[in-house]
Amino acid sequence: MSQANILERLQPIFRDVFDDDDITVGPETTAEDVEGWDSLMHVSLMINIERAFGVRFSTTEVASMTNVGELARLLEQRIAGGGRA
Repeated sequence: MSQANILERLQPIFRDVFDDDDITVGPETTAEDVEGWDSLMHVSLMINIERAFGVRFSTTEVASMTNVGELARLLEQRIAGGGRA
C-alpha cells in the first residue's frame, strides 16, 4: 500500500475522531494544525488507526511521530512487514 493510499484511508479516521468533516490531512499535518488534537485525542486517534490498519505501535513510536507523513511511512512499513512491532 502506498503512502498516498494510506493518507486517503487516514482522512476519514481523522474526521471521525475529531468530529470534523472539514479536516484535510497531508504529510506535513501536525497536531498544531488540527483543533482539539491534544494528548488524549492523540491516544484515541492512534487506537482508531491501529484498528483500521490492523497494526500495533509501541509507545516510543507514537511519541516520536511529528507529522502525518511520518505516521504514513510507519504504517507503510508496518503493513509491508505484517502489522506488529
